[in-house]
Amino acid sequence: MSLPNAYMALAGAIDGEVLRDERMSRHTTYRIGGPADLFVTCDSLPALTRCLEVLAEQRVPWVVLGRGSNVLVADEGYRGCVVCLRGSFCDVSVEGGLACAGAGMMLSRLVSTSISCELGGLEPFAGIPGSVGGAIAMNAGTRREWIGSLVRDLVVLRPGEGLRRVSGSEVAWGYRSTSLAVDDVVLEATLSLEPRPKDDIVRDMERRLVRRRASQPLGEPSCGSVFRNPGGGMAVGSMIEGCGLKGLSVGGARVSPRHANFIVNDGGATAADVLELIRRVRDAVGEAYGVELETEVRFLGFSS
Repeated sequence: MSLPNAYMALAGAIDGEVLRDERMSRHTTYRIGGPADLFVTCDSLPALTRCLEVLAEQRVPWVVLGRGSNVLVADEGYRGCVVCLRGSFCDVSVEGGLACAGAGMMLSRLVSTSISCELGGLEPFAGIPGSVGGAIAMNAGTRREWIGSLVRDLVVLRPGEGLRRVSGSEVAWGYRSTSLAVDDVVLEATLSLEPRPKDDIVRDMERRLVRRRASQPLGEPSCGSVFRNPGGGMAVGSMIEGCGLKGLSVGGARVSPRHANFIVNDGGATAADVLELIRRVRDAVGEAYGVELETEVRFLGFSS
């Protein structure tokens, strides 16, 4: 692996920014994370293509990061390159009932666009942070409403193979999962929306936001829900609360008193604090309910 060669080949040679040792706490909603060896923002498809070519040539591991809303980065950082999509990847266009959005744009901006165009379907995603690409990659939504159900097609880049257009019906959409390949980079999503009066959309979104604000710690640094809901119909937050773990702290990390499936950064939390809290919660729920909880958080930079 040759990071210096990759840096020299990319710095000033692509549309975007190329940084060394960029602290990932600046790029995650947790505000936690050590430095990435390389941090590259790509503003165009040629920039992204060239970036991935150089990283492959220099054998530098890489990962695409959205807006850092569902990720925990190790305190030691990431030994490789973090790639972010910006510029032309943040564009959106609407024609009829189809909204074509770049993977780098904020999901909140897409929701606002749908309101102004009087198109319904994105109401369940009001207040959810992150990028469109990140939302697609993890099939964001609620337990019953997923963004995958709206996808007509995707444009993805598979390193070594090039661009592909994938029909939404070709993807197996599951709870917080998709059948997309691990190295598929989502570049664009076309969503099928339905005409709906603006006032109705706004009322629906406001109702959902009121409920979300009342039940989730939206104003505190977190990565969103930590654990997947297990089968059987019982919510993982209720299990954690049933174990009396609301408010449990390790260092600067704390199980939210508002929603037990959120671990918040009270200030100065480390990734190690969060990991230890995850372990304690998982052990307690396993002992009390006989359920082995699975995380939905993406871990970056950890050895195992």
